[in-house]
Amino acid sequence: MRRKFSPRKTAKVLLPPTLFIVMLILVCSGGNGSEKNDDYEIVPVETQSDNSTLSAAFLDADTVSRHLACLDSMPPKTIKMKVNYLGKSMGTVFNDSNHVHWADAEKIGIKPLTDTRSHWNMGCDIVKITTCEEYYIDRLTFSRPYLVPDAAVTLREIGQRFRDTIAARGGGDYRIKVTSLLRTPRSVAKLRRRNPNAIDSSVHQLGTTFDISYANFIANSDEIPRSVDDLKGVLAEVLYAMRKEGKIWVKCERKQPCFHITARKRNKND
Repeated sequence: MRRKFSPRKTAKVLLPPTLFIVMLILVCSGGNGSEKNDDYEIVPVETQSDNSTLSAAFLDADTVSRHLACLDSMPPKTIKMKVNYLGKSMGTVFNDSNHVHWADAEKIGIKPLTDTRSHWNMGCDIVKITTCEEYYIDRLTFSRPYLVPDAAVTLREIGQRFRDTIAARGGGDYRIKVTSLLRTPRSVAKLRRRNPNAIDSSVHQLGTTFDISYANFIANSDEIPRSVDDLKGVLAEVLYAMRKEGKIWVKCERKQPCFHITARKRNKND
């Protein structure tokens, strides 16, 4: 005898396992899906925010941040300052050849960074150069803010002697502006397309060489206004003295208004 089909009985039998399977699917998809993904997306954002806050706190505590403040431009009216001019043009006085720059740079410099692997085999240490009381680092396009230790000390000495000389002649709160530091062979190749002086300045690859502008200076205050020409003269005096002391080689670039400077090996007493 054939049993009569009963929809109600069938529903009672199938409903519990069906509901169980549906709930299991929802739980699994909810636990392994959107919520976990949301946590994965949110946590890094919160972490980055915390890190940014910490970084800002450390930056404020560091000496770098307070030295970034400066005037947007040089004071319009200036007070004349005593300058001991060198008697000849800058190009004549500061005309050290690329050969002498290279000869001393190879003694204390790194190996050119030809590829990523070479970054781990530079031959000597380098230090990061940041804006400080003695100098201001300009926005760098074709170079990176690094120098070998001897060059870093030399750069700081130039900046300090520049400021000391101004203070001794009546005052004024000014700094030198550094426009180029360490370069790679690739950045030199790119720069040569725009700047013919780059051929002579390829010694930047050794981390011993930096450029200081003589057309732009950083004014921290306009309390005692000084002219660009006078500041250029003071900077030239400092470089001339340090060159005589055997600490640097200098080339006065004309198309790019800067002093191209290579640090020489320093004595232990310096």
